[in-house]
Amino acid sequence: MGIEGELREEFDRWERAQTATFTVLPYVLLAVSVSITFLQLPADLPVVLGLSAAAALWLLWFHTLHPPALRAGYYAGLLAITAGLAALAPWYGLFAFVGYPQAFQYLTGRWRYAGAAATAVVSAMAFLGGIAKIDAENLWWVWLGVSVLSIALAGAVFYFVDMAYQRNELQKQALAELHEANRKLEAALAENAGLHARLLVQAREAGVLDERQRMAREIHDTLAQGLAGILTQLQAAEQTAAEPEALGRHVANATNLARESLVEARRTVHSVEPSVLAEARLPEAIGEVTRNWSAANSVNAVLTTTGDARPMHTDVEVALLRTAQEALSNVAKHARAKRVGLTLSYMPDLVTLDVRDDGVGFEPNAKRANGSTNGGFGLSGMRQRVQRLAGRLDIESEPGRGTAISATVPAIPAGGAR
Repeated sequence: MGIEGELREEFDRWERAQTATFTVLPYVLLAVSVSITFLQLPADLPVVLGLSAAAALWLLWFHTLHPPALRAGYYAGLLAITAGLAALAPWYGLFAFVGYPQAFQYLTGRWRYAGAAATAVVSAMAFLGGIAKIDAENLWWVWLGVSVLSIALAGAVFYFVDMAYQRNELQKQALAELHEANRKLEAALAENAGLHARLLVQAREAGVLDERQRMAREIHDTLAQGLAGILTQLQAAEQTAAEPEALGRHVANATNLARESLVEARRTVHSVEPSVLAEARLPEAIGEVTRNWSAANSVNAVLTTTGDARPMHTDVEVALLRTAQEALSNVAKHARAKRVGLTLSYMPDLVTLDVRDDGVGFEPNAKRANGSTNGGFGLSGMRQRVQRLAGRLDIESEPGRGTAISATVPAIPAGGAR
């Protein structure tokens, strides 16, 4: 159940006991007063019994209907009947006592103290023997003194009871707020649990998609490029079949490309870095790729390195190396260029690779056959690699004016966290 449940149950028990007391006590005291008065057989007994019946019916009517808007009227009527009974029969001072709890239960604010004061005056009258005795023995000043004393005592008691009641109400309010806070917390926890489950599913799906894209890029950047290069060399060999020296050169190039592609394929399967990076730093790796490409395609290609060349995070170096390979592959397939310039720039916070050619160029924003305006899979793969590192890929080209590709990524040092 917990502390909250125990406190709520305790408040409920207290309220039930309070309600039962305020409801039953008037009937009990009225019955006792009627019994004692009946035994004394006063002269005005019929009037007393009639007022007693009126008091019982008045109590029964209010406790049955509970009209909230008539609480003050109910109390005024009850006080008037009680005053009449106490004036005729002093023993009804017992019944007059119910005015105190009834005032506290059904009146609010200062009216509680007014009800307590009126009840104290009626009780003082009964204590002195009723209105007839007060008048016969000229006890008016005594009645006034007893009433003042009773009002003071009743006011003090009401003050402390009211303070306790307010503390109780504050505790009930705090308990209600605690219950509401717990309810909201439980709802939030349930919502968070559902959200966590959805996030796990989304993270798994994102991880699967990212891995698929990574493998697609690796296959495109290694096997696809290698096969395209081999096909180009074999086609060139067919065209130079009558020239043994050229034929041998093209066949040797195709053999080297096949061997390199096989090594890259094995390393891709084992998810390690490109073989050229495993044995050299990034500038040397891109330089080797550039020289091999230049020799295989008979196109003048030069790499220039600027800034403080330093080891970068593996993902950074792989992204720039693959960008260089893909850019050169696109030049070989589409550009019909005579010169290619690569610039690898190391800056304090960024590393940039620029690849420029003097080829036929193209319209970067033109739609491709697949409906994309971002280029083919090669350009899309380059862009994805760079964007995974919070970098950017810029492409500038015009038909007949060549092409410039710029990849910029954060300069994350080797061993640094991505």
